[in-house]
Amino acid sequence: MQCDLQFIRRALPDAVVSGDVPSDLSFSIDSRTIKPGEIFVAMPGSKVDGHTFIKDAIKRGAGGVVVEAKRSAVIDDLTAKKLLVISVENSRAALIGLARVWRQQFSCPVVAITGSVGKTSTRLVLNNILRAAGYEFATSEGNQNTLIGVALTICRMRRDHDAAIFEVGVSKRGEMSAIVDLLRPTTAAITNAGHQHMDGLGSVADIAIEKRKVFECFGADSIGVVNGDQVALAAIAYRHPVVKFGAKTTNQVQVRRLRMEGGHINFVMRLYKDDYTIALDGFHGGIIYNVLAAASLAHLLDVPHDIIAKGVRERAVVPGRFEQRELANGQGIIINDTYNASPESVKEALAAFARLEVSSQKIVVLGDMCGLGANGPFWHRQIGRFLGKLPLVERVILVGNLVQWTQKTAPVGGCVDRVSSWHEALEILKQELVRQKAAVLVSGSRAMGLANLVDACTADSYTRASQKGGRRYVQQ
Repeated sequence: MQCDLQFIRRALPDAVVSGDVPSDLSFSIDSRTIKPGEIFVAMPGSKVDGHTFIKDAIKRGAGGVVVEAKRSAVIDDLTAKKLLVISVENSRAALIGLARVWRQQFSCPVVAITGSVGKTSTRLVLNNILRAAGYEFATSEGNQNTLIGVALTICRMRRDHDAAIFEVGVSKRGEMSAIVDLLRPTTAAITNAGHQHMDGLGSVADIAIEKRKVFECFGADSIGVVNGDQVALAAIAYRHPVVKFGAKTTNQVQVRRLRMEGGHINFVMRLYKDDYTIALDGFHGGIIYNVLAAASLAHLLDVPHDIIAKGVRERAVVPGRFEQRELANGQGIIINDTYNASPESVKEALAAFARLEVSSQKIVVLGDMCGLGANGPFWHRQIGRFLGKLPLVERVILVGNLVQWTQKTAPVGGCVDRVSSWHEALEILKQELVRQKAAVLVSGSRAMGLANLVDACTADSYTRASQKGGRRYVQQ
């Protein structure tokens, strides 16, 4: 099980290969993060062409390059440097082909985690459980949950791995089938089906159908995991056994006696017939279902229940998903929830923010929830109505176009501003932060760029500077 010329010939029979083939297979498509020895796959994209970053990848220690044959000038230059060069007709298809043949060499459990929200958190909780159990495993990195991301993770699987954990995301019909045909998961979990990527997938019922395709390549021994509290996932006759998780007593993995107070979440996790008291730091209720999903998967991986309970107690932080950071002026906190946004995730974030116990003012910055299609105005109006149920939110800053519908249903008499960009929102927010201590929640779709606003307000991006008449903040 190694990357040699014979393996490449088997995966890519039409490729032209020159240079020495490394014994360790590892690929990258990002010249900025490539590690020494990794093979850089130069792929043309809609905005940039990876071939223009080949020199940068080589400077950073790339062990070789997958390049498209039509770029003959690039190939000649690379061949002269005696690097490994794999010349192919289509570099994207080549990476998938390499991953497909590499995957065929493994018989260890392969887990796929999908869902509208909670994929990354569930994966990180499962990672914690497997570490507690002493497992060696491959796992997705960052947000590598597309077909290409899955291919890259497959190529990180090794002989000594006890399992491989994959995060799988889809935004259009047909994408799930393509991913599972490559991945061939032996078990899989669906965290939920919610209002996200509706412009590419349709209604929640359509989204559930697409998510359920994660099971379509199951073998005779495969078992699925689904959210047992969601009818679109639970009230289905599957061709294979399923483990259900949630609050309902009909689920095999349950949450019981839930309490949220004092910045902590306390509950009893019933894992089949075993009960475990779980205490988690934080106040975001969404983590509970992620814990249950991860525990269900760990059970199917034969992890002892007491080890599962130990692992879920470990903190699993997803950057940009209700991530708490200090404000640069030391006068409060900002909660970064800009990883992505759907009506469900925004409501959950707002509810958790309402539970936050602080003596300072509370400010909410909300950006457009993208990908909702024709239902966008409806769901943004719903968020405006939900704001009316939140106590002690003194200021709301809306960013984008769709949030005009949120503004129409926001509480009458509340201090609500709407701007078109995060830059404008930042200026309003900085004025508020100079005046008094604050707790700030920032949530919205990634396309709105609100992560930049968070960076601009935190100590990582700004330093304090004294100025007569008050404080000012200077960007480094």
